[in-house]
This record gives sequence, structure tokens and C-alpha cells, in this order.
Amino acid sequence: MADNKDKLAVVLLSGGLDSATTLAVAADSGFCPHALTFDYRQRHRFELEAARKVAKSLGAVEHRIVKIDLSAAGGFGRSALTDEIDVPKDRPATPEIPVTYVPARNTIFLSVALGYAEVIGAFDIFIGVNQVDFSGYPDCRAQFLDAFERLANLATAAACTGAGKFKLHAPLLDMTKGQIIRTGLGLGVDYSLTHSCYDPTGDGAACGRCDACRLRLEGFADAGATDPARYQT
Repeated sequence: MADNKDKLAVVLLSGGLDSATTLAVAADSGFCPHALTFDYRQRHRFELEAARKVAKSLGAVEHRIVKIDLSAAGGFGRSALTDEIDVPKDRPATPEIPVTYVPARNTIFLSVALGYAEVIGAFDIFIGVNQVDFSGYPDCRAQFLDAFERLANLATAAACTGAGKFKLHAPLLDMTKGQIIRTGLGLGVDYSLTHSCYDPTGDGAACGRCDACRLRLEGFADAGATDPARYQT
């Protein structure tokens, strides 16, 4: 465990596998994690309850759910995660950005996290993005994270007045899904509390065929572990 006792950190927590692991890493590194979840009118809203359970299970100092409407009803939309657009199933690996991409989502979330961090006096922000096993999202790349960190240290009073320097942590960035799961299991993450599916049934069962489900299932197989998520028959 790193010596970061009493050092505050903001951790983006969606309720999925990656963000749960990231919260566990932040806590294991000695940070006092303040979890931040977004209700952005996502269709797969089971993740909000999953985030609550994960935050409690992993000892988040505080857990806030921020409402922001990124759906078409809110003037945004254009994503299968927020609007009535079919979620791709059994999609072959291609360089194309899928319709599950939510326009500028990580930029928006990190901007809110940055403001929250400045208010509570935190200079460390954790995000569970991954550029190895990912679905082609441009806001999950190292180039994006580096650019946002530079922005954070140019756009805030805390940084410009010398109170501190913001650091963006992406501990899962270069891990495979199997490595992420092994890391989480080693840190005591209860993956039965997490929700990953883009297109669950009405009672929350995972479809097993969307990008998120396939990556998750492959990751558990690679880790030699059993996925505790509930899937459709």
C-alpha cells in the first residue's frame, strides 16, 4: 500500500467491473476515495444501484450520484446507451466507433469530477478507462487522459495559485480484462455487485452478447474465475 494516508481522491464509479476495480486500487493505495456516479439517463440503469452497493462494499468515504441528462430528451443523445437505438450484439472486432459511444461522456464526467475535486481539496482523480480491451471509444486513450490532465492544471484556481497539481490516475489503462479481474479479486472486489451489460433484461439479467458482456466473459475465462453475474438463459 502506498503512503497516501488522509489524501483525498475522487473516483469515477459507474457500477461496472472496471470502475469497481479502480475504486479498490485507489483505496488500497491509501487514498480516501470519494466516489462519483452519474445518472445520465442511461438505459441500463441497473448500474446505479450497482454503484451504490460497490461504494459501500469497498468503503468509499462518500458516494455522490450526479444527475445529468445526456439522452436525446436532454438535447444530447445519439447513443444506444441513452436512446432507442439497438445495442449491437455479437459485433466483430473493427476500428469503427460503435453506437454505444456516448458523445464526449468521459470529458463531461471528468470535468464534473475536477470541479468536485477542487471543492473538497482533492488533487487526485481516478478513472477506470482501458485502452487494451476496449470498444473503440476515443475517450479511453492515453492521449486523451494526458490532455485532460494538462487542462486540469491550466483551468483551475487551485492549480494556478499553487495549492496543488492535479493528477489523473488510470490504473487499468494497459491491462487486459483478465488482468483487471485478477487485480480486483486480489483486492477483495465482489464482482457479483457489479453490472456491465449494455442491454439487460427487465429484471437485470445480462444479455451475454453485447461488447461489454463479451469482454467481461472473456476476461473471467482468462482469469480462470467464474463470472458471478446473472445472464439470460
